[in-house]
Amino acid sequence: MTSQTPFAAAFAQAQLPGAVGIIVDRDGIRHAEALGHADVASGTPMEVDTLCQIASMTKALVSAGAMQLVEQGRLDLDADIGALLPELAIPQVLTGFDAAGQPQLRPAARAITLRHLLTHTAGLGYFFIHPEVLQYFGAVGMPMPGTRASVTMPLMFDPGDRWEYSVATDWVGLAIEAASGERLNDYLTANLFAPLGMNQTAFRPALPTEAARVHVRAGEGALTPVEIYLGGGEFDGGGGGITSTAPDYARFVRMVLNQGELEGQRVLRAETVAEMGRNQVAPLRAGYMGSAMPQLAQPFDTFPDQHTGWGLGFLINPGRGPNGRSPGSLAWAGIFNSYYWIDPAAGLGGVFVSQLQPFGDPGALAAFGALEAMAYA
Repeated sequence: MTSQTPFAAAFAQAQLPGAVGIIVDRDGIRHAEALGHADVASGTPMEVDTLCQIASMTKALVSAGAMQLVEQGRLDLDADIGALLPELAIPQVLTGFDAAGQPQLRPAARAITLRHLLTHTAGLGYFFIHPEVLQYFGAVGMPMPGTRASVTMPLMFDPGDRWEYSVATDWVGLAIEAASGERLNDYLTANLFAPLGMNQTAFRPALPTEAARVHVRAGEGALTPVEIYLGGGEFDGGGGGITSTAPDYARFVRMVLNQGELEGQRVLRAETVAEMGRNQVAPLRAGYMGSAMPQLAQPFDTFPDQHTGWGLGFLINPGRGPNGRSPGSLAWAGIFNSYYWIDPAAGLGGVFVSQLQPFGDPGALAAFGALEAMAYA
């Protein structure tokens, strides 16, 4: 009888529906393990290559696509993005609400740039994180999910003044479409996914029947699948609309570890990857997310004891992580408790995918931590 891995032991303690853990280095996969179920109701087992909603892990892929266009001179990091995206052309800042509950606005002090969008410093927010955004949509009418209207909102602060996690990467995807003349899925498939061999990664109009289901805890340790899909709107949601697999995402992680190249296919220049991994927001601190809807996402802070930064698409930890991660590593997550990290200094990375809400589940974080600790053991 084989002894279980620390990852499997942590998974058993966590009472998750299912999870996949992959550890990679620059040359390939060091460890891959699938545990539990893709759907507890049907008993379908989770496989290493089960399709899952990667949610906000989409953001790094879209950021890489935008940086390809920056390399080509088709996007500019520091130009007014309003020339490409009219909705962002004359930004207004929300200053509060009048006695009747109507939003009060003033012109923003400066234009929004692609760099602001990539670094979540544009002033935008998320309705499930920021109470003022939820209040704004309550006053003007809650838009349909998946519409451009759902990511169109006033700013909470002047561009560049703060870091707040936001719909900004949805606008990065729309900027890619405007600059390339292609649908986001078509652009990324041709320029990122196909060259990297990420053949299961796509924006899909509906959740495939073979994909894992998102689950919620139903009390007393019970888990129940729920019908929720973040894709399939009127535009390809660059903030969170992709379904993928852990091995596909691991190929993206390895590309970053290899400074823009994987198995002879170069998708980004080495200097571009280095810039994406450089803190762009100092002296601001990045990474803390509050919550206006804890049933979707708990308040979350990956490294509460560190003054974390943000690159062009990634959280950056300035000190060593508790599970071995080097200073200057890159990371982020998806709302259904999926997480990844990329450690260029050690040449290691990992991908953890589960399908559970709300975000920030302690058991999922413990299992991810165990996976990471295995990589450095």
